[in-house]
Amino acid sequence: MLILDGEIDMSNSKDVRGVILNALDKTADLSIDLSGVNNMDSSGIAHLIEGFQRARKTKKSFRVSEVSDPVRMVLKIARLETILMT
Repeated sequence: MLILDGEIDMSNSKDVRGVILNALDKTADLSIDLSGVNNMDSSGIAHLIEGFQRARKTKKSFRVSEVSDPVRMVLKIARLETILMT
């Protein structure tokens, strides 16, 4: 399980992307805990989608679990709640 916290936005999204893709390279079943993330912008969403797509391409499991209310709302607005969350 990968645990992220704080804000995921343009200022740190490249780092978050690297962490997600690196974790995905090391496991066949990646679950990302976003319960400690209090804000996420479109760059964070883009990196979750990229991780999801890479997992599908390599036949790995990718899901988002434990989501804070603010992030849940962002995922719901982007219509990704049912795709990314377990």
